[in-house]
Amino acid sequence: MELSPTRKTEIVFGIHPVIEAIKSGKEIDKIVLQNGVKSPQMADLHQLIKTANIPFQYVPLERINRITFKNHQGVVAIMSPVVYHKLENILPEIFERGETPLLVILDGITDVGNMGAIVRTAECAGVHAIIIPDKGSAQINSHSIKSSAGAMFKIPICRASSLKEVVQLLRNSGLQVVACTEKTKDAYTTVDYTVPTAFVMGSEETGISNDILRNADKLVAIPLAGEISSLNVSVSAGVVLYEAVRQRGKG
Repeated sequence: MELSPTRKTEIVFGIHPVIEAIKSGKEIDKIVLQNGVKSPQMADLHQLIKTANIPFQYVPLERINRITFKNHQGVVAIMSPVVYHKLENILPEIFERGETPLLVILDGITDVGNMGAIVRTAECAGVHAIIIPDKGSAQINSHSIKSSAGAMFKIPICRASSLKEVVQLLRNSGLQVVACTEKTKDAYTTVDYTVPTAFVMGSEETGISNDILRNADKLVAIPLAGEISSLNVSVSAGVVLYEAVRQRGKG
């Protein structure tokens, strides 16, 4: 599925249309539900949402009315412009092709411009997949797609309910998980990236979550010589990814 960077986000509203969208396998970014709306049909929808593991949020009526004034019945599904992939399907395919996995995990990246820039750099660096949390992440929409220069259509994006479980899955699959953080003095150039690797990039406000830091194989930092204490996260991603490219003999 492709989407023009200037196209508006598609929505489906109403209980039965949203139920049918889920059952038909449509890619849904998240579902917005009105606070306090109770009915047997709404209960069925809620169970279906949980079974399908679709992100959802309860909001006041005013919030839904800002999305659409039509007969939404307290339910609006925001459709995803990209197809999400399953990480457990992608990993075997990479190994079967005889390639060395290179992945990027985005932990708490909420700025759509940063997300788009990271995805663009990752695609240029030959990254096999991007992994994002289903909550607390920048929305994949026309703005992030434009920032990525369309790279979001070219690189698999995986959505996960728990990045901690993702880290464990990757480690069990033979990947080293490298967290890029200021909480270490070990330079990013001291690590061997010719082996299967997943980089974790965190938000500029809070960095990488403690759960991920505790479970990562290595913590690395980019040395800074100026007075400003940090690089933009998209710039940092470019620095570490192209060190991996260099070590793998592709740069």
